[in-house]
This record gives sequence, C-alpha cells and structure tokens, in this order.
Amino acid sequence: MDSRAVTALLPRLRRYARALAGDRAAADDLVQDTLERAWARLHTWHTGRDLGAWLLSIMHNLRVDQLRGQRLHTVPWNETLDDPPSRPTQTDHIELEDLDSALAQLPEEQRAVLLLVALEGMRYTEVADTLGIPLGTVMSRLSRGRERLRLILDGQPPSAGTLRIIK
Repeated sequence: MDSRAVTALLPRLRRYARALAGDRAAADDLVQDTLERAWARLHTWHTGRDLGAWLLSIMHNLRVDQLRGQRLHTVPWNETLDDPPSRPTQTDHIELEDLDSALAQLPEEQRAVLLLVALEGMRYTEVADTLGIPLGTVMSRLSRGRERLRLILDGQPPSAGTLRIIK
C-alpha cells in the first residue's frame, strides 16, 4: 500500500466520515480507526483492488460496529463542511442544516448508500462491493433513501413503507 495513495484519499475519507459521524472530532476518530484497521489487516488487501473502496468499506464496517448494540443518536452538525460550495444566497446555512437534519433521520443503511452515491460519486457496483451487499439491495436502499429524504425535506411524514429497514 502506497502512503501517497492513502494520503491522497484522506479528504475523501474525512468527508465520508463527517457525513456518517456528524461532527469533526468523531469523524477524525473514525478516519484514524479506519487507517489503524487497514494497517492491521493489510494482508487482506489485494494489489489492483480499489484502495479507496477498500478503505471506505473498512470505515463503513467500523461505523456499523459503533452503532451495533446501541441506540442510534444524532449529533448536531454545527461546523461547516471542509470545502462547501459558495453561492450568493443567504439561505445556504439553513439549507445545509435542513439537509443534515434530514440525512440524520434516514436509516443508517439508506444513508450510507445515498452518501456513497451522491457525495462520493461511486457507481452502484462499487457501493455494492464496498458495503458487501447485492447490487439490487444498493438500488433498493438508494431509491427508498432518496424518496424518504425528499419527503422529509418537503415537510411530509414518510409513509410506513419508507420506514422499513432492510438488512
């Protein structure tokens, strides 16, 4: 594993960790834990495999481990994004808070898929490999996550069908 390649992936890892964990300190801890686990399990990585997908997979599994056995709680995200896009409107901060709040209301399974596709720009097959789930499950979770996110942002209560958590 090339240290320059890992260093180049740090912004991507931090961005995804911030979206999963909610605050900068927890995200930094998640990135550090991810790199520690990757180093300890370096023997499981195969040359030629996408290093970024492998690290994101480790991060996802660590986050699932963190949430397993405990009630999911959200942390307010009062910090700005590392590189937020700038627009000439005064509603940006409100829109980011609304989006963050809506994302926090999604089930973890849907949020992870939605963030990997929308934030990281990963293809569905890459998401399936990263999360270790079938391609159809990726598409299903993404569809339900987008619909639920749309309903939340529109101020409508999600229907009972969108509240299902698929494992």
